[in-house]
Amino acid sequence: MLFRSEEHVERWCKSWNLGRGGLLTPEQAWALAAAWYSEDRRDFAWRRKTKDEAQAILDEIGLASPFWQL
Repeated sequence: MLFRSEEHVERWCKSWNLGRGGLLTPEQAWALAAAWYSEDRRDFAWRRKTKDEAQAILDEIGLASPFWQL
């Protein structure tokens, strides 16, 4: 979901009776996609990221709230 502002997030959560989850900026979304999908999964040497490797990506992008802790 895309939101215009923090107030928009709060209104949306309230109207749907949902708690606020993790938010990221478009720049963070782009950085996450670039880091996560940078490897070619067709390569025989490809392997799934470990939990620590995945957490390091989130931390590096600045996604450090409790929501983003694996």
